[in-house]
Amino acid sequence: MKFLTMDVGLCERAAECGLRSFQIMAGALDGLAVSPALLSCEGTFGVGYGVAVFTVTGPDENRRFAKQCKEMEHARLAERKAAEDPWVKLARLSLETYVRTGKQLDTLPDVLGEPEAISSPAELDIKRYGVIVSCGGRRGLLLPDLEGVDTIEQQIDIARQKGGISSREQYTLERFEVVRHT
Repeated sequence: MKFLTMDVGLCERAAECGLRSFQIMAGALDGLAVSPALLSCEGTFGVGYGVAVFTVTGPDENRRFAKQCKEMEHARLAERKAAEDPWVKLARLSLETYVRTGKQLDTLPDVLGEPEAISSPAELDIKRYGVIVSCGGRRGLLLPDLEGVDTIEQQIDIARQKGGISSREQYTLERFEVVRHT
């Protein structure tokens, strides 16, 4: 059963090539008893290539892998949902409500802190503060602590571009903090 629930990232990093074949075969043989026979195994370059035959010998209710996987996934999701903080539960409820009914929830609280005007980029910290760049009625916003955004200049440039603001235009800056919920 473990081969059906292995971590996908681990499998990719290990450059496995046979796991998916076994998983597909388990689905094809779900609920069936088999008699396996290894015909050959070559390991000439440190990698084993097996040739095997799996002969179906009849039904086997203990080999209902799809049902077991589904039950395990439901349990994993229930455990994860139980550990969510109230903000994440609200976000999930909002999304689930929209998907099921096509309607939005009446309210969805803002988890961004109040923006505060700043006079210079020196008052920013890309890990702590998000930035809002404004020029007239145009605004661009970028959250803090984003992968690939390594400098204050990058943060401002990305937010400026999102707002359609040219680097030659005069713009104002605001910063805000974000409360992240998991």
